[in-house]
Amino acid sequence: MTVRSLIQFIDADGRGVAALDQSGRARRLTGVSTTLDLAHQAIARGCTLADLAGELAGAQIDPAAVRLLVPIDHPDPAHVLVAGTGLTHLGSAEGRDKMHKAAAAGQATDSMRMFLSGLQGGKPMPGAIGAQPEWFYKGDGSILRASGEPFDMPAFAQDGGEEPEVAGIYLVGPDARVHRLGWSLGNEFSDHVTERENYLWLAHSKLRQASLAPELLLGDLPRSVAGTSRIRRDGAVIWEKPFLSGEDNMSHSLANLEHHHFKNALFRRPGAVHVHFLGTSTLSCADGIATKPGDIFEIAADAFHLPLSNSLVRAADAGLVQVEAL
Repeated sequence: MTVRSLIQFIDADGRGVAALDQSGRARRLTGVSTTLDLAHQAIARGCTLADLAGELAGAQIDPAAVRLLVPIDHPDPAHVLVAGTGLTHLGSAEGRDKMHKAAAAGQATDSMRMFLSGLQGGKPMPGAIGAQPEWFYKGDGSILRASGEPFDMPAFAQDGGEEPEVAGIYLVGPDARVHRLGWSLGNEFSDHVTERENYLWLAHSKLRQASLAPELLLGDLPRSVAGTSRIRRDGAVIWEKPFLSGEDNMSHSLANLEHHHFKNALFRRPGAVHVHFLGTSTLSCADGIATKPGDIFEIAADAFHLPLSNSLVRAADAGLVQVEAL
């Protein structure tokens, strides 16, 4: 079997991992129950995930008949770091620049300067280090949602908006070497209204949940990934737009984004899993869309067999958080 991607799932026999071929046919892997288990075995054996998965491929399953999970997780969510980089795609500065232009008094915004820095130096020659991208932290593994699960917009949030992106999935091996497991289609859900009020609140606006489509695409990411992002409200599509990803549509190389994340030694701790969102240039908020609880975000892309869908709900207000001296 030639393995193109992996999925994690739960069925009547319990939790499992399946390998998908180019046609989307899925076969359950024998001897492993999680993508993490498979990755640790591949590192120990010095082989690729695709080769090991092909060796372990067993009975065929129907992905539509099982409960699909996120493509990577960890028994302890604190060992998963979810982060990302922004202003990395061609055209990605336009929507951000609109949000912050008024405060810039006619001068180039910080967003535009960051974007131009990447445009000029984000794709260095192989072996060289390029311009540093914008970076943000989203949370640990507890924030990740599977397709079909809702996004809980905090009661204090001013917005809950979609960001259709590709995410790189990584595991740090026992010798502190970083291994890229593959790629996932994701929704890097954010609070754009909070960010728009003050750019220094970008860090706050990113502390939200995020979702990953079921598939872990193995090997190299296609140089161009084409997808569609849409929002449904009461059954009707209220907004729809194509989006592009992959290096041909980016101002930074993937290697440069990976270097500037993993150059930090604390991100190379053995056993840690990293989910790193690569950025986007397509946002409904840039077109004046204000999302509402009940809206459904749908994202699909040509590099992935399985799409991503999440509804929006508002979480209950927890009120004032009071800290007690001990």
